[in-house]
Amino acid sequence: MDWLLFFIQTLNGIQYGLLLFLIASGLSIVFGVMGVINLAHGSFYMIGAYLAFTLSELTGSLFYAILLGIPITMLLGFFVERFFIVHLYHRDHLQQVLLTFGLILIFNELQQILWGGDPHAVPMPAVLTGSFPLSDTLSYPVYRFFLSAVCLGMSIVMYLVLKHTRFGMRIRAGASNRTMIEALGINIRFLYSLVFAIGVALAGVAGMLAAPVETVYPGMGEQILIVSFVVVVIGGIGSIRGAFIGALAIGLADVYGQVFLPDLASVAVYGVMAGVLLLRPSGLFGRGT
Repeated sequence: MDWLLFFIQTLNGIQYGLLLFLIASGLSIVFGVMGVINLAHGSFYMIGAYLAFTLSELTGSLFYAILLGIPITMLLGFFVERFFIVHLYHRDHLQQVLLTFGLILIFNELQQILWGGDPHAVPMPAVLTGSFPLSDTLSYPVYRFFLSAVCLGMSIVMYLVLKHTRFGMRIRAGASNRTMIEALGINIRFLYSLVFAIGVALAGVAGMLAAPVETVYPGMGEQILIVSFVVVVIGGIGSIRGAFIGALAIGLADVYGQVFLPDLASVAVYGVMAGVLLLRPSGLFGRGT
């Protein structure tokens, strides 16, 4: 039965890694294209989870909650970029860190005002509450397969958009040479606003998807932010491909560590990062989208 346990934990690691990629890809795109270190990125994950809780109660469906939550998180991203992030484009990283850390405090206070300090559970859709039998005594939840499939599908769409569309070409060009993009008549301000809004929406969707399998609680964004930064560092700053591989590596390392090496679980993730940086100081794929 050991091989079956290993297989189940591998599925868990892949599912966690794909969820991490959704969060880390938004973080990586924002830094790679706009040059902004956004410490508040984890707060958008938390907001997504709380939106899933509130909207699923109002609509009676997690699916409707996600459909409503996506435009809400994008509008939030537009607002934050237009009123706060826009002032950071020509500032050094220390000022970016200070302002976005301030945003964390603001979002945490708003969370306390709107939802209080109690943890909440988000029910899974009835159609996804079952399990696939793997043996006489073990099964795997349908919702986790669904979560993995959605994250993988969004990852493929993201890759296709960035590599094979005019919009993706503009994003990559904006990351390489902002001055040239502006000279060609492209509204770089609107492009940056849209990129940031997409990054926020990715984190929000990840929070909405994770809500049924995790407890929705105050401060949940800070924990996921740290791991997301680890993913970005491993993959290489601004590299989407690197973020994908790094997220899977961290997802598997975290799950394997907790199950098979519980005494070392707390350092497994950082051990992977240290090993990668020793061999490739700029990450697996360096800088670039």
